[in-house]
Amino acid sequence: MIYDWSTTAALASVQDIQPDAPFTLSGEGLWVCLVSSGKCTASLPAMGPSAAGSALILPPQSVPAGHLILSRAPLALAPEGSCHLLCVQLTGQAAAQFLAGLTELPFLARGETCPAAAELMDRLAAAAGDEPPDHHGRMTSQLVFALLCELSGADSAAPALPPLVTAAIEDIRQNYAGLYGVEELSERLGVSKSHLVRTFTAAVGVPPGRYLTTVRIEAAMRLLLHREYTLDVIASLCGFSGANYLCRVFKKETGQSPAQWRAMAGQAVRPLSPAENRREQELYI
Repeated sequence: MIYDWSTTAALASVQDIQPDAPFTLSGEGLWVCLVSSGKCTASLPAMGPSAAGSALILPPQSVPAGHLILSRAPLALAPEGSCHLLCVQLTGQAAAQFLAGLTELPFLARGETCPAAAELMDRLAAAAGDEPPDHHGRMTSQLVFALLCELSGADSAAPALPPLVTAAIEDIRQNYAGLYGVEELSERLGVSKSHLVRTFTAAVGVPPGRYLTTVRIEAAMRLLLHREYTLDVIASLCGFSGANYLCRVFKKETGQSPAQWRAMAGQAVRPLSPAENRREQELYI
């Protein structure tokens, strides 16, 4: 074989459902979900092995019929009454590149800005049939690539953020390692702390201090993928006062110790020695 289409774009799974209870989509790659009827709420409930990078993590969003949801996993979906969802999981280099370029997660797209997306998703669902997606080869990969191209022109359906909030998010993303807290952030933006907290929380759904913590945890996740970085170094690079504090916050935010997350995030990372494991447990207990 000269060229393997699946390395560029592939269909991993299809879920065509009418949920009567909340559920979570998991796995690698990009999830594309079409709300064909009713409404559902979409959110990222927790950070999985793939860190969120530079994307803005949105609060839970109500998504009406005719809209698409683009996101990485874990993606939590909760029906608001009766609704129908068609969800496809896309993998490959093109899907990974598309996911990395999303500016917010989950990304909500208006269906009218990518009108061919629904038809392409229907064709992918039909192509999947009763056989594993990897049996369909070139035709399925071409459909996946065509869907990604169609989605590239989608406009965000999420409400625009106030300029103050946009500036605060940009400042946090660029300076999280050296930012002392919300008071310093408000001074840099030229507003009172109370005004910043009120405006930011109303727009994003969490206060700026919590958002700053989330960004720091995301950065720590990325650094944990590199075994050469000790916890002390990671704490310093991410804006935590020390390894002890990093471990306590990491455990609180993710439900896992840095050691547990590191082991889950990549099989290629060397396992902790007994001494290292004891050391990390002592840090966050």
